[in-house]
Amino acid sequence: MNHSADHTDSTLEVKPDNIVHLPLGLLGFEDHKQYVLLAQAEETPFLWLQMLEAPHQAFLVIPPTHVSADYQPELGQEDVEFLGLEAPEDAWVLNIVTLRPSGEATVNLKGPIVLNRKTLKGKQVIPLNATECALRHPLGAA
Repeated sequence: MNHSADHTDSTLEVKPDNIVHLPLGLLGFEDHKQYVLLAQAEETPFLWLQMLEAPHQAFLVIPPTHVSADYQPELGQEDVEFLGLEAPEDAWVLNIVTLRPSGEATVNLKGPIVLNRKTLKGKQVIPLNATECALRHPLGAA
């Protein structure tokens, strides 16, 4: 299953303040450590997490507040320390959207990407309460 999508658009600008560093990469893409977070007003609330080294590859992501009002991933202390989170509001959570050939869109709630808002260092985590989260949460079901 490939969660990535081709996305190239010359109108989206790469700047230092939207470069995300994922030291461990993403599941299946461990070799890619640098990403660019891109947004366009007409695609809100969706964002693109584009590989810096391979700009033709990007993940469609969405903040979980647009998916499930009661989604609260619980981070382990190791993840908190790895990301350098000093307060809950320092964490910015994004979930990967998968577009299926059938046209169905689902959101991975079991493996969110958590970013430190201050440093833009991130990690795909498995929350402590992952058993309560769906791997393929239907988009728009909430």
